Amino acid sequence: MAIKKSDLYSSLWASCDQLRGGMDASQYKDYVLFMLFIKYISDKYADSDDFAPPVVIPQGASFKDMVALKGKPDIGDKINTQIIQPLIDKNARLARSDFPNFNDPEKLGTGAEMVERLANLISIFQKPELDFSKNRAEHDDILGDAYEYLMRHFATESGKSKGQFYTPSEVR
Repeated sequence: MAIKKSDLYSSLWASCDQLRGGMDASQYKDYVLFMLFIKYISDKYADSDDFAPPVVIPQGASFKDMVALKGKPDIGDKINTQIIQPLIDKNARLARSDFPNFNDPEKLGTGAEMVERLANLISIFQKPELDFSKNRAEHDDILGDAYEYLMRHFATESGKSKGQFYTPSEVR
């Protein structure tokens, strides 16, 4: 069964709600899209027996492994070192600059605040309706749709068009 866009979009917005207060709204997408990315690739490829899956998910670096970090006092550091870095190491197309810092107290808070914020963010993507392993819309660009949704939504909130709201650094 295909993922309903309404379920995806409500989860994206709930994720943004979790991040409010610590960072500029234009930075939410970095964290939210990573959560969607890790959930999607874990559901689609973690147990893949394909000869060459598009993304290799190393042992211990799946979304399920991220779920196991909920409540741990060093959750942000563990996401960076046990989830993100192994993905980068196993996939030449990925770079550290592609991912946000999940251990940034300026954006995510400190101590119990960070732990709670990240645990809640992970919980949003644990919803059964976001099970991408059963998604039959093979060529549906879920990450692209999510990005467009976030840009459109935040541009509207700020009174700008999405082109004015976000200009990639390489264009500046």
